[in-house]
Amino acid sequence: MLTSVEGTYRNGRVELTEQPTDVHEGTRVIVTFMRSNEIDLASQGINEAQAEILQSHLATFADDWDSPEISIYDNYDAAKTNL
Repeated sequence: MLTSVEGTYRNGRVELTEQPTDVHEGTRVIVTFMRSNEIDLASQGINEAQAEILQSHLATFADDWDSPEISIYDNYDAAKTNL
């Protein structure tokens, strides 16, 4: 299972913006450094105009994705096996 949590790198340490749930002390992690607010569109196979269209289409889902109720799907596969 993978859990993603946003954070910031400062003074040789990663500061998480939120505490992950269901993660035990000592769990191994992989840290990926991203350039702030820069996305290489060409590496994603789209140009700037296509990205703007995609962003406008996905914006309609933002309220749903950010709602607390959507968290029920965070562990969907595990919940499905418990049925």
